[in-house]
Amino acid sequence: MTQETPITFGLPKGRNFADVIKFIKNAGYDLPDIDKKGRQLIYFSHCKRLRLVILRDTDIPTYIEHGAVDIAVAGKDMLMEQDKDLYEPVDLGFGYCRIAVAGPKDSLEKYQKSSSITVATKFMHITEEFFRQKGINTELIKLHGTQELAPLIGLADYIVDLVSTGTTLKENGLVELEQIGEITARLVVNRASLKIRHKTILPIIESMKADVEKLGKI
Repeated sequence: MTQETPITFGLPKGRNFADVIKFIKNAGYDLPDIDKKGRQLIYFSHCKRLRLVILRDTDIPTYIEHGAVDIAVAGKDMLMEQDKDLYEPVDLGFGYCRIAVAGPKDSLEKYQKSSSITVATKFMHITEEFFRQKGINTELIKLHGTQELAPLIGLADYIVDLVSTGTTLKENGLVELEQIGEITARLVVNRASLKIRHKTILPIIESMKADVEKLGKI
């Protein structure tokens, strides 16, 4: 009898990496030591039933959508921004932050009355959809980093970015003006993989759901 093809699990490189490893181990998989900063990108569980690939958070939705990865963990911000057809069965609860509109500390009244604004962000889809629903004419400027600088030197009126403690905004004379959404890590699954490999994937999903429920009761 031929050995079953292993399930491929996408591990996010960033701050959620260690938490994802804990969830996978709790699902019953004995994992090797994985160096997220090393050059090796593919690992196998000791039972060889799980293949783990290390991916950038921004790439995970694409790998899942195309079926190259069966199951993974990605930030809700990436899922909202890319808006791909993925199954999202579990909010894992960790990696919490907010995606919000921010601007100079004295700009709240102007922001609330504006019908036309310029916004700098790397979240182009989220921002466009948010202001479209508000009926505000918005010019978007894409930036990959240092969004906080844009309102300070006149590139844009406001920014849309992730906010955790708000310290970076405060240190640059900016404030959070309006929250767009709350962001946490989510378990995502390729829809075809779930149908074909459900006997293997469903136990992983149920284990992670149970872990989230336990943590919520602590």
